[in-house]
Amino acid sequence: MHLALIVGGTAHASSIQFNPSGLLHGFWGLTVEGLTWGAIYALVAVGYTLVYGVLKLINFAHSEVFMVGMFGQYVALLALGFTPNGNAYNEGLVTTIGYLIVAGLAAMVTSGLVALGLERVAYRPLRRRGAKPLVFLITAIGMSFVLQEIVQYVLPNLNTTPTLGGSSAQPGIALVSPVTEFTVFGAAVRNTAIVIIISALVLAALVDVLINRTGFGRAIRAVAQDPDAATLMGVSRERVIMLTFLLGGVLAGAAAILYATWQTSAIIYNGGFLLGIKAFTAAVLGGIGNVRGALLGGLLLGVFENYGAILFGNQWKDVIAFVLLVLVLMIRPSGLLGEKLGRARA
Repeated sequence: MHLALIVGGTAHASSIQFNPSGLLHGFWGLTVEGLTWGAIYALVAVGYTLVYGVLKLINFAHSEVFMVGMFGQYVALLALGFTPNGNAYNEGLVTTIGYLIVAGLAAMVTSGLVALGLERVAYRPLRRRGAKPLVFLITAIGMSFVLQEIVQYVLPNLNTTPTLGGSSAQPGIALVSPVTEFTVFGAAVRNTAIVIIISALVLAALVDVLINRTGFGRAIRAVAQDPDAATLMGVSRERVIMLTFLLGGVLAGAAAILYATWQTSAIIYNGGFLLGIKAFTAAVLGGIGNVRGALLGGLLLGVFENYGAILFGNQWKDVIAFVLLVLVLMIRPSGLLGEKLGRARA
């Protein structure tokens, strides 16, 4: 079933489709794929929610922290003599695991250091001057473009082979050949999907334990709830903020290696923008400032945008994600879970 859109007196019959039978027949496959994408969104969303919970800052440059992590793993693989070409790599289990470990560590270190750099160069001077929240927001958007431009115009001048950065996309990193491990009601579940979903759940669980069960987590919650009182009690606010940015950056780097494992398309300087916006949407959907909410929001967003893509057409996939956010916020403005980091268990 197709619905026509009238634009300037002309009907475009293929603009919107309604395909409930496609959703019904592909339900389980769409669910598995959606959970996989959602797991990646969730890891990036945790970075957004941690920084917001502590600073009440929406760090829109976090999407570029993820993007730089993509290039960090690329550099590490080139240093090992492996040149990604978009084709599936199949040179033995041990070698593949070694490459994955190196690429993952490189992505997490790169993203973590970039996140620390953002905090030190862009946000800390503003805090010391008592800048207003709008100034932080504008700065975050500006740093997002700065990081994109560095990768687009500065990175190519490093004279690497192949040339990194620039306006042309790098070939995808395909270290793992997708293999169907089992089926769920006829839907294939690939090894890459299993690794991504389990990795995201484990990392999110570890962050949740860190926040709720450790001394550092208590310090984060104290600063999130009342930074002045936390400082009077001996908590180093600057140290907490710095480590929070570092943790968010490391998780973005982990998302980068998982993304490269799942999506073998090319890597480009603005490749993190849309994914970052969706990750922020996931954080708000679950409850901004709530680690468990970020995980839940990411998984739900991935699943429902997949359902919407088959139901209304793939060209509406991104729209579905934001419509879902609006609907949830109309019903529950604080998000699905709603609890803020500053009010987490003491």
